[in-house]
Amino acid sequence: MLKVKISVIRKAEYKDLMEQYENPIEHACDLQIGQVFVSSDAQKPNGFCDSAWSSIFPFVLTLACGGGNFYDGWMKNEKSAMISCNDGFRPVSFLLEAID
Repeated sequence: MLKVKISVIRKAEYKDLMEQYENPIEHACDLQIGQVFVSSDAQKPNGFCDSAWSSIFPFVLTLACGGGNFYDGWMKNEKSAMISCNDGFRPVSFLLEAID
């Protein structure tokens, strides 16, 4: 299996949606822009968010198994994907790249 590099590219925060719909929480996301993780054998890296992992895992697994070219040419690099976590209030965008 290939390793997959997971880079935190962007974080958004929708305060208007949070104020309207979310119950206040003390702790949300610890990920930082520029942070890099490496998945070996399609396993969740230590310290990686469980919820975000649920969103990106199918793409990590496909890349780790040598697949790619998602959605018929969506990415310039067919061995990569740009995937966001499923947090509708503060989504994080990840660049996934298969590496040797």
